[in-house]
Amino acid sequence: MRQRCALRAVVFVTGPEDGRMDGQACLYRQRRSQGSSGTENGMITSLSNSRVKNVTALNRKAKERKSQGKYVVEGVKMFLEAPEAEIEEIYVAESFEEGCRKNPHGNPNFVSCLKKLDGLSFESVSDEVFAKMSDTEAPQGILCVMKRREYSKADILAGAAPLIMVLEDIQDPGNLGTILRTAEGAGVCGILLSTGCADIYNPKTIRSTMGSIYRVPFCYVPSIPETAERMKAAGILLYAAHLQGSRSYTEPDYTGGTAFLIGNEGNGLRPETAALADCYIRIPMKGQVESLNAAMAAGILMYEAVRQRDAV
Repeated sequence: MRQRCALRAVVFVTGPEDGRMDGQACLYRQRRSQGSSGTENGMITSLSNSRVKNVTALNRKAKERKSQGKYVVEGVKMFLEAPEAEIEEIYVAESFEEGCRKNPHGNPNFVSCLKKLDGLSFESVSDEVFAKMSDTEAPQGILCVMKRREYSKADILAGAAPLIMVLEDIQDPGNLGTILRTAEGAGVCGILLSTGCADIYNPKTIRSTMGSIYRVPFCYVPSIPETAERMKAAGILLYAAHLQGSRSYTEPDYTGGTAFLIGNEGNGLRPETAALADCYIRIPMKGQVESLNAAMAAGILMYEAVRQRDAV
């Protein structure tokens, strides 16, 4: 069992008669005994602490994330939206904890964090240690180690008239995260990724999702052709965003089962992947622009499908 500091309570100081909060709150932690490696009064202060090293490794190495089945999320928003059942560890910077304790109502996020932390376990770390653990230049002071969620192709292909994104070799973590976030907004059923895509649990991807990583199903597939056959057998039509598309993206009917194929930022779809499509579509361009950013193109296609489906 993990030895973490257990949050005992969030105690609001109340008036003697009416029991209402007077705007002051105290956050109490059960600290581990002094003498634990790399800690002072229960706070992790050593950069060489094994937990600190592990979080750093999870942030930096996809191999570690995969082998441990874990990933790291940072910031207040990601913490507040994190499903509690999937939280493995929580780390709170000393200054952030002090801000919550001394002035909980000075920032509405402080109150929300206190409420969520109530009953959970967490580790307090010095600001120097937190900066080491963080993947951002301006850390917000709270991060979580999360358990990876596993989806299958069946999860994504299920349902009537699914809307699916199929991504081939998307390399930029920011693009990948933006597509995931846009997919949630558009009500996409799920995302299928080739093994050549960036790691969806990369910290930059996670930040770009703005919490959608928790809610949008996704699955890496070893073979797009095999997956395409399965989609076609399920009555799902495949559309390739392609420079050689003869039809504008607004012309086809996307109200039935639909999958959009989006290719690599620099090279687009591989010829053999594009050949799997039932139809090549294009997004009209003005000026001398040949193509759009992959995430931008994906967003345009997703919301055209939304427009059509909403009109039915």
